Amino acid sequence: MEELNTIKIPEHLTPFLNFNRQQWSELRKSVPLKLTEQDLKPLLGFNEELSLDEVSTIYLPLARLINYYIEENLRRQTVLKRFLGGHNPKVPYIISIAGSVSVGKSTSARILQSLLANWPQARKVDLITTDGFLYPLEILQKKNLLQKKGFPVSYDTQRLIRFLADIKSGKRSVQAPIYSHLTYDIIPDQFDIVDQPDILILEGLNVLQIGSNKSNQLFVSDFVDFSIFVDADEEQLKEWYIKRFLKFRRSAFSDPNSYFKHFANLSEQEAIETASQIWDNINGLNLRQNILPTRERANLILKKGANHKVELVKLRK
Repeated sequence: MEELNTIKIPEHLTPFLNFNRQQWSELRKSVPLKLTEQDLKPLLGFNEELSLDEVSTIYLPLARLINYYIEENLRRQTVLKRFLGGHNPKVPYIISIAGSVSVGKSTSARILQSLLANWPQARKVDLITTDGFLYPLEILQKKNLLQKKGFPVSYDTQRLIRFLADIKSGKRSVQAPIYSHLTYDIIPDQFDIVDQPDILILEGLNVLQIGSNKSNQLFVSDFVDFSIFVDADEEQLKEWYIKRFLKFRRSAFSDPNSYFKHFANLSEQEAIETASQIWDNINGLNLRQNILPTRERANLILKKGANHKVELVKLRK
């Protein structure tokens, strides 16, 4: 019997509409680009050189689509308020952005945040990464999970669920833990405060995970209104990861407070080999086992090619 995950779905039965760059770009319509080159630079990831053309071509149509969804969501809230005959707490619209290590999720999230916050309708847009919900380094070491960091098992998922439940219930001043990529750990007693935003963007590796099949179990995706998966071929992802590792070796790794300071003295060839091994044993494994299987659950998929340029947009029907 043919395995389910090997069955090829006929093109006309796919749940997605496919758009090439030109087709997607045309859906921008007349929406103006307010970002400048100067605005764009601080939004880019460590290893990315994204152009304003990419923002106009890919992210402006996406922001336009999301605003239509938000308007529809607000209409539903108005209907509910009228039906209940009372005051309902403000319910933020939650957007999740998933994808592999080194694919550029954080850059996509920051660009989207900037565009949505500067739309004609004034909206408060907060951005939280799930890195802050990783278990602290001490706990990961005790549980022998250091080599599984980034895998679903390395996150305090229940804490993340409680955080999202508080956000969706309209609670004020909800705390999100802060993660330091320098120390490779949670920063003790420091938090980002999320205070009733109009939109919350949640960025992370596993935000589309559904976990086990326990009855009455809540998942992160249960709180998400619109989900995005940033995609690329693994060969490309590994290349981007190695390039990023080499840049870190010449910069952040040389910081005496860096958890990875022992990598700073590697030769370039040693660094390439080390990064390749990390990818093969951890990041690539996590991609294949946990992240990639969730891709088709997204509302929208951005498929990247060379230079982080999106070549294909897949929108759920």
